[in-house]
Order: sequence, then C-alpha cells, then structure tokens
Amino acid sequence: MQIVNWQNLDPIEQRRILSRTQLQDNHELSILVKTIIENVRQNGDSALYEYLAKYDGVKLNSLLVNQEEYATTTTLSMEAQQAILAAIDNISAYHQSTIPQSFNLEHKHRKLGKIYRPIEKVGLYVPGGTAPLVSTLLMLAVPANLAGCQEKILVTPPNRDGTVSPAILFAAKACGIEQVYKLGGASAIAALAFGSESIPKTYKIFGPGNKYVTEAKLQVSQHCNGAAIDMPAGPSEVLVIADKDANPAFVASDLLAQAEHDSAAQVILVTTCLNLAKQVKQQLHQQSQQLSRNHIIQQALVKSTIIYTPDLATAFSISNQYAPEHLILQIANAETYLSMVHNAGSVFIGEWTPEAVGDYASGTNHVLPTYGYAKMYSGLDVSSFMKGISYQQLSAQGLQEIGATVECLASLEGLDAHRNAVSLRLAELKNKKF
Repeated sequence: MQIVNWQNLDPIEQRRILSRTQLQDNHELSILVKTIIENVRQNGDSALYEYLAKYDGVKLNSLLVNQEEYATTTTLSMEAQQAILAAIDNISAYHQSTIPQSFNLEHKHRKLGKIYRPIEKVGLYVPGGTAPLVSTLLMLAVPANLAGCQEKILVTPPNRDGTVSPAILFAAKACGIEQVYKLGGASAIAALAFGSESIPKTYKIFGPGNKYVTEAKLQVSQHCNGAAIDMPAGPSEVLVIADKDANPAFVASDLLAQAEHDSAAQVILVTTCLNLAKQVKQQLHQQSQQLSRNHIIQQALVKSTIIYTPDLATAFSISNQYAPEHLILQIANAETYLSMVHNAGSVFIGEWTPEAVGDYASGTNHVLPTYGYAKMYSGLDVSSFMKGISYQQLSAQGLQEIGATVECLASLEGLDAHRNAVSLRLAELKNKKF
C-alpha cells in the first residue's frame, strides 16, 4: 500500500485516490450479462444448465438440493453448528428492533395511516466460489423470516463436484429455507428475476456478488418484467480512521480481513500519524505471509492506499466523501465521533470492535452499500423485505374541509377529471345539506 499526504494532493488526485476501479463502465461486461439474461429468459432451465457447465464446470440433473443432500449436514462439527445457531440468535435480536411499525393518525375528519406487508416472494443470492458465505445466508434469511416473506428462494453456486457446502445447508435448514438451488452468477440472478421451469420468479433479489452478479442485478431491476433489488452491492471495502494511539497490528488485521474477500476489494487507512502508517505497512506484510488467501490479498492491496492527514476533521471529511461500506474508528474516545459520520454502511467503534464481528455475529447486517452508495442507501434490515401501504379515510365533513383545496390544485394542473371526482361529491353533499 502506498502512503500519500492528502494535503499535497490536488482535487483531481484526491478524487483518483478515492475512486473505485470497478465503477468504470465495462461495455463488454454489460453485453455479456445481457446475453446471459436473455438466454435464461428464452430458454429457462436449459440455459441454466449450460452456464453451470460453462462457468462452474458442473453437470447436474437437478438444480434443487434434494433431501438426501441435506444428510451431509451431519458431517458439520457440533462447534460449527452451535456457532451458526448463536449467530442466528444475535442477528434475530438486533433485527427485531428494525421491524417497521404500522400506524394510524386521526386528523380532524380524516383518518390516515400506513400498514406494512412482507414482500411475498424474495430471491436470496449467497455467493460461493472461493468462499461459501454462510454468514450472508443468515443476513438474508433472518430478516426475511422476521418480515414474514412467504416464499424464500435461495440460490448458491455449487462446488466442482456438484454439491453445496454442508454449512450452507445446515444454516438454510436452521433458517427455515426449504428451496435451495445450485446456481450462481448472472444466470442465477436472471432465474430469480424471470423464473424458469425449476425456479420460481421472485419480486425482489437480495445478496452481494461479483461484478457479473452486480451487473445482472442492475439490468433485471431496469426490466419491466424483472425484479427489484436490494442495492448494487459489489466487492467489499473498508476505511479505517486511526490516530497515534491505535494499535498497528489491529489496524492491519482489519485491512487484511477485507482484502481477503476479493482481488477487487479496496481497503483504505486514513491516519493522523505518519509513524503509525509505516508500522501498519510492516504489519500488513508480516501478517499477510501467514494467511491462506495471501494471493488474493496482495492483488487487493495494490489498489489500496494509506492516506496521511494532519487532523481528524479532515479524516472524517475524506471518509464521508468516500462513503465506505465499512468504517472502523481506531481513535481515542471513538464513540464521541459518531456524530461526524454522515456516509457509511456500518460503523465499528473502538479497538475491541473488529469489522469481522459485524460480518458474523454481533447482530447487525453485513449486506451493505458499496461503491459510495452509502451516500443514499442503507444496509439491509427487516424493512428491506417489506413494503409500506398508506391509507386514508375521509368523512363527508372531511371531504368538505379539503375539497376546495383539491379542486384548486387539480385545476392548476389541468386535470379536470380529478377536479370532477371531488366536485361531484361536494355537490351531492350540498344538495343533502350535510
């Protein structure tokens, strides 16, 4: 990781340092994903099997995980089973508080309110490949259950031997997921959006993925018969703000934890101490040599940066401009600085709160906005799996009170039928001398 002095950079260089390379338009990627989506729409299961063979190297007779395959969950250690169940408990406890509450309001002669209903059919995408993400399954399934979604369709890429990780299957069963399909990439997103002979169409798709998954989600969300999506989540990213009192080993470990996700991941350290920056670089080298995914980590670190800035105010300004998926505060009295955070997916406060706890078991959700979308998106919670329906009821007197206002506004817009719908009723009330 290079060390740069923020104060010595001009505005163009500053923007370059904080840019995400994955945001660059990729016409070839877009065309490829569009072709995959159209093939799945037109040919259903046959296209899905084709892409499984082509991209996953797997030939299957069925996409659905059958009951016999669930027997493999018995090979999972008791320790692993208990860890999954403990995480479910913690995630459930936090997400209970995010369930939106219906309300009603009586205002003069009007009754207004809002009711919340679950999205009936949801698609849950759980990445596989180099690391089957059991934790992502929990982050999607738990709030979907709390929301009351009737049909939860889970797709995840199979292993080379055509199986699904026992840990994924155990977690799915523990979360009450009854339909697990062996499918990944853009074709999986297309199947969830449009359906096939085997896979039901869903109304909204959740879950992170690589650039192909992200592009597919964006494309199906723009199709009139497609599906809504949670957010354009992509490769992981973290920004750490650290001062002279931060532990360089801790800081480096948090940067490495995100770098090991994907070669496209981006990690940034913003520090007010040049000596700490140098110590962190040393720790990155030392710790990474002992990690099994070091080859991925090194690719991610090439695109990452350590930024030196003289004060914390500038550090937070940089962070808010970048809008990181994960923000870690390794500074003295860290909790007092939360008010300075305006754009971030999730915040980890103090030296004893590594980002990894949020990934797995603290309770908050780890499906978070990346690419700077934290400026306008939130991470998942129960409300993400629901929709709000407003309602209103007017009495005769209530219509008389606001009728003239509606008539006037409708006339301003030239919408005579709107005005007429009110005027007819007002005339009726006048005749009845209500």
